[in-house]
Amino acid sequence: MPTKEPTRRLLALPLAGVLLAGTALPAVASEEPTSADAAFSLENGVSAPIHSYADAIRETVWVDIGLDGDRDGVSDRVAADIIRPSEPAAAGEQVPVIMDASPYYSCCGRGNESQLKTYDEAGRPEGFPLFYDNYFVPRGYATVLVDLAGTNRSEGCVDVGGPSDVTSATAVVEWLNGAATGYTSPTGDDQASAEWSTGAVGMIGKSYDGTIANGVAATGTPGLKTIVPIGAISSWYDYYGSDGAAFRNSPSGLARTVEQGGRADCGHAKAALDAGAPTNGDWTELWEERDHTKDAANVQASVLAVHGLGDLNVKMIHFGRWWEALAEHDVPRKVWLTQAGHVDPFDFRREEWVDTLHRWFDRWLLEVPNGIDTEPAATIERAPDVWADEPVWPPASTRNVELNPRPSSTDGLGHLGRHSQPPDETQSIERGAGGNQFAWAESPDQPADDRLLFYTPPLRHDARIAGTGEVTVSVSSSLPVGHLTATLVDYGPNTTRDYLGSGEGIRTLTSRSCWGESTSFDSACYRDTETTTAEVDLEIFARGWADIANHSSPTEGEPLEPGQSYDVTFRLSTTDHVVPEGHQLALIIGGSDSRYLRNPGGTPALTVGLRGTSVDVPLVDGQIHFERAREEPPTVREHRVPDEPTILMNGDQVRR
Repeated sequence: MPTKEPTRRLLALPLAGVLLAGTALPAVASEEPTSADAAFSLENGVSAPIHSYADAIRETVWVDIGLDGDRDGVSDRVAADIIRPSEPAAAGEQVPVIMDASPYYSCCGRGNESQLKTYDEAGRPEGFPLFYDNYFVPRGYATVLVDLAGTNRSEGCVDVGGPSDVTSATAVVEWLNGAATGYTSPTGDDQASAEWSTGAVGMIGKSYDGTIANGVAATGTPGLKTIVPIGAISSWYDYYGSDGAAFRNSPSGLARTVEQGGRADCGHAKAALDAGAPTNGDWTELWEERDHTKDAANVQASVLAVHGLGDLNVKMIHFGRWWEALAEHDVPRKVWLTQAGHVDPFDFRREEWVDTLHRWFDRWLLEVPNGIDTEPAATIERAPDVWADEPVWPPASTRNVELNPRPSSTDGLGHLGRHSQPPDETQSIERGAGGNQFAWAESPDQPADDRLLFYTPPLRHDARIAGTGEVTVSVSSSLPVGHLTATLVDYGPNTTRDYLGSGEGIRTLTSRSCWGESTSFDSACYRDTETTTAEVDLEIFARGWADIANHSSPTEGEPLEPGQSYDVTFRLSTTDHVVPEGHQLALIIGGSDSRYLRNPGGTPALTVGLRGTSVDVPLVDGQIHFERAREEPPTVREHRVPDEPTILMNGDQVRR
């Protein structure tokens, strides 16, 4: 395959004159590298490809993580496959590290082409998935790909976001800083040194991999300078449930997948996952341990986050909670928000992403004063392939605005606006299980027995909603059980990325482009992609779920008293969405969403009290007035539903 790099241009973002998210950053050296740090060289302000990729050192080190997850009486060792430039090594110079710690290197693959690690006959690593090694090793970086405990060539057991997963990576960061022990084999006594490492580590990864980066950052491990979480989980509870309502997937199912069907010596680990993650959706100690947002005060690394506004796998609530927690502690941070789904930026904005990532790693790992830390903190896709930069996110003018429902002349349909005194009336959902949010959004001008729909008049101005909303519902159930689902829907014609399609907003082409240097066993050339779009009449842009039984406690649900009214407050997913002038905004309230939730144990009838029901939306320029006039409900010509499956990372259904 060709090894010549394509013509590249630097991403020219305007200097905002402000620090990332208003955070003071440490000073960095301003001069060009001297002979003392000649492991890299600058050209046009970025590190240049001065080292041979073909001659790079390729090796595996097994790092002791200090845990005995597989209960064999021996401390587990995880495999860290390393590729680093040979020229600095020969000169006794040190290089920084780009690390991707993953459970997917043998089971499922990485990237759009599902690449697996490969090895020569002696077990030496040859094929390193993704472009990081091809591109950055010639520029004076090492790339380290870590097999999480219990996967590929690592000992131990998978615990899906728990101590074993996180320690698999923290131990390697510590070894790179001389604070942990590595070995040249999985069982031998010969130790391996990391004297070639500067100790500066940047972790990167999509999905599970990015989640591990979040987890390691939340430990405050010294040496971790930056993380780049892409479509990453911030709290594993929010991946498997929402405000008491349990999703249909399970952590033990994911463990079986990444362990290639299950390991005989790890049954106890999966049993512990099942015991700690009950199907009733209660918050437990297992979820507390796997909530990285609570430990954001420990984060010393800068953060470059990427997330899909259309991601129905790792939903936007993960980004929103993490971003808010980082903001509370003034962590230097930057974000890209795309209209795509669970997609890597290498596959939706390749050239600009490589340039941005290059400058980001240069800044934080090589201490190159390239100004990326003073550029806008947010880059947002406003329409397919139309991007805008903003100094902070969410915008400073964002305010929570409470909208209230009012009845119309048709039961099940009503109005939504800033009503100061909602009526003391009720509306009924006769079938509180078995439907789903996509079906509920259809025929908004028609009542249905499984949802309520409240709509605004056509808007007189664009309304941008940016942040994490919240819904409060006053509800009673005819049975001792019951779920609630709420969605915000934008009704009106629009062109969007087709994030509900099989490619989640992209199409993979047959042509290839090259990003770095290649060998006969590791190509730097990847299949190109293009944006896919959809013409829509509606878009569900925020959603949330709750179990009524958890109305007063996240840790312990209680049987409901049939007919008794409860006030349930729960979160909507984080979003950044513009409802255009002339469109109508709707709040839909339903029961148990069959596309995501486990059945609550029956099909109750639900009664919703309008006076106690409201939705808080984070509205940019919050003074925008939602008119109270009673207008006709919206209509739609067609409705796009997501391609199956929507339940992912469980069993064999893994969207990486």
